[in-house]
Amino acid sequence: MVKEQKPKRRRRIWMYLILSVILVVMFLYYQNNALSVTRFQLSSSKLPGGFESFRIVQLTDLHSKEFGRGQKRLARKVGKLKPDIIVVTGDLVDSRKYDAEISLKLMEEMTKLAPVYYVTGNHEWSSGRFDSLEKGMDRLGVQVLRNESEMIPLGDGEIRLAGIDDPTFNRHADGDADKLNESLTKALAETEEEGVGAYTVLLSHRPELFPVYVQRGMDLIFSGHAHGGQVRLPFVGGLFAPGQGFLPKYDAGKYEHDEAVLIVSRGLGNSVVPQRLFNRPEVMLVELVPSGS
Repeated sequence: MVKEQKPKRRRRIWMYLILSVILVVMFLYYQNNALSVTRFQLSSSKLPGGFESFRIVQLTDLHSKEFGRGQKRLARKVGKLKPDIIVVTGDLVDSRKYDAEISLKLMEEMTKLAPVYYVTGNHEWSSGRFDSLEKGMDRLGVQVLRNESEMIPLGDGEIRLAGIDDPTFNRHADGDADKLNESLTKALAETEEEGVGAYTVLLSHRPELFPVYVQRGMDLIFSGHAHGGQVRLPFVGGLFAPGQGFLPKYDAGKYEHDEAVLIVSRGLGNSVVPQRLFNRPEVMLVELVPSGS
């Protein structure tokens, strides 16, 4: 009897081990690939009247990751949100596993849904191949904002949308804050007259420079770069983010200072660290509504 029980016990142990491994693999796959949507509704007295809602979808830090064949799964997720515009805040490609085709396919799918605005991240610079990527986006009709701004009609007025390069693209100024300030000055100069008093939305890859955005009077800033801290713990948040180190201050979600609002998306893909944990890929939706709604 004892001899018969031992093989049965071993088989059960092996069965539990195999089942545990399968469950862990499934969990890790889910964490890396199951798309989530985070929603915020914002209002400001600076917004014009005469509109009900203006929906902005943010995508960031794709790092050449694919969600479904031809990015169809991600496209369906974004399409259901009915965006008025789509903003992409850098690191569309990854300098280590560069794949322009996958990245541009996403942009092609997005242009079918709404006007697309894009700014660079640090990986575009470090890849050394941004020129060809930019040409590809131009052909698709993506509006690449490189230290530029434009006025967007909204209701009975306009809002200003500005986009700046990642600081790595500025090879002249010293320090990220100085580099960003140079880029921002150039971007805002394009709409200097029309933008006086206008609600200003800024696309910039780096969330850690929020104090600079506040100083420059930005109303709403979309950033990425932090990857949500890569690994997130309950009551703690993200563990590490580039440019911020351990326990980053601006890792994910909404941050406010005075009248400025910073939106930091956890992003979609991975770079150096290949696995997300309690930090699923994120599509961000920010809905602007009239003051008093």
